Amino acid sequence: MGKLFKTLIFDGEISLSVIDSTDIVNEAIKFHNLTPVCAAALGRVLTVTAFMSSSLKHEDERLSVTIEGDGKGGQIVTACDGKMHVRGLIGNPFADLPLNSKGKLDVGGIVGKNGSITVIKNLGLKEPYVGRCDLVSGEIAEDFTAYYAYSEQQPTAMAIGVLIGRDETCIGAGGIIIQPMPNCSEESIVKAEKLIGEFGDVSAKIHSIGAEGIIKEYFSEYDFTEYNPSYVCNCSKEYIDGILITLGEDELYDTVEKEGKIEVCCHFCDKKYVYYKKDVDKLLGK
Repeated sequence: MGKLFKTLIFDGEISLSVIDSTDIVNEAIKFHNLTPVCAAALGRVLTVTAFMSSSLKHEDERLSVTIEGDGKGGQIVTACDGKMHVRGLIGNPFADLPLNSKGKLDVGGIVGKNGSITVIKNLGLKEPYVGRCDLVSGEIAEDFTAYYAYSEQQPTAMAIGVLIGRDETCIGAGGIIIQPMPNCSEESIVKAEKLIGEFGDVSAKIHSIGAEGIIKEYFSEYDFTEYNPSYVCNCSKEYIDGILITLGEDELYDTVEKEGKIEVCCHFCDKKYVYYKKDVDKLLGK
């Protein structure tokens, strides 16, 4: 389970979020058997998605993020709901690259520098909100900063990181995200920009002292509200049943006859749903 702490700083003029997404990233590694660099790429997107889930006001509201880049990892998709259940996948989870020129995992090479971010929000309205923005660097934090500026007209600064240990598990992941409130003063904006610069290696800080340690060290004078996002897939047999029924009787029986069964795999959690002829009969009420 992740941890997300939110408060207002600088006389209530800046919204601050501190996120520890280590457990969420490790769940993604477990489900998808990710290489370290793919874990870092998907983990960063999951971290931002966890933050975005906190803006959903009702449990049945949903949000999805799709990153279409020209990197080695292929498409990245994450999703969340108002319960702060987060999940995600990367097209090529086994992709690998050498360390970049700074000796870091080459997230930009996995994501790619050419492409786009698409965010779809289903908020119970007649039509979903769709926001798009071109990728800036493929390093995720810069890309989402651009997304918020251009698609939501919300100035945002963030430090996002994922630290992978020698055993290829995540030992520290999370971020710091700041956003000015309406009518924020220029003085507070300058202070916030200086503040975000102190978290260039935020994943190492989370590894060493945790989100609570960051709060104690940097923001002890503020009261925070805590949320608990977690990696949870919403797939179920009932959901898969509904999808299969839409295929029609002929196609279902044709597939069973040719393949011996129908097998559906959830891309978010790798759970397999297997239907034999007797299961299709039951599904169709025969």
